[in-house]
Amino acid sequence: MAPRIWRRLFGRDAPAPLDPARADLVVVAASFDDAEACSAALARAEGLTEDAPAVLRHHLRIPAEQVERVCEIAAQEGYAPAPRPDATGDALEMLILQRVQLVDALHCSQERSRMAGLAQRHDGFADGWDVLQPGGAATPR
Repeated sequence: MAPRIWRRLFGRDAPAPLDPARADLVVVAASFDDAEACSAALARAEGLTEDAPAVLRHHLRIPAEQVERVCEIAAQEGYAPAPRPDATGDALEMLILQRVQLVDALHCSQERSRMAGLAQRHDGFADGWDVLQPGGAATPR
């Protein structure tokens, strides 16, 4: 029994890390309502596997001249920008910051608050968040 634990801890039997670029990722939970608690959004989630890694994405609108700085700050917490849609010409650019993690109500709420503060300090807005995992039923935005 002990050797199995050591193999799992040190990676031999560990599954490959979740790649945010996987084609089979679907939205399993989301909230774009400032008044909705993360716990409520996760409670209504369909297809979310709580003990499996997921991609937590935050949807922000940031002034173009602030996007690079916001990405630099978010990178300190392990976030990376997702591929962005083409520029719309609006004053604010869409920016999706994502990272792989286990998702629960407490950590989701903390990250949501962190992203809202980051966006606000750079004259932007945090529109909402979603969670992606392989397969499962998609939850509408």
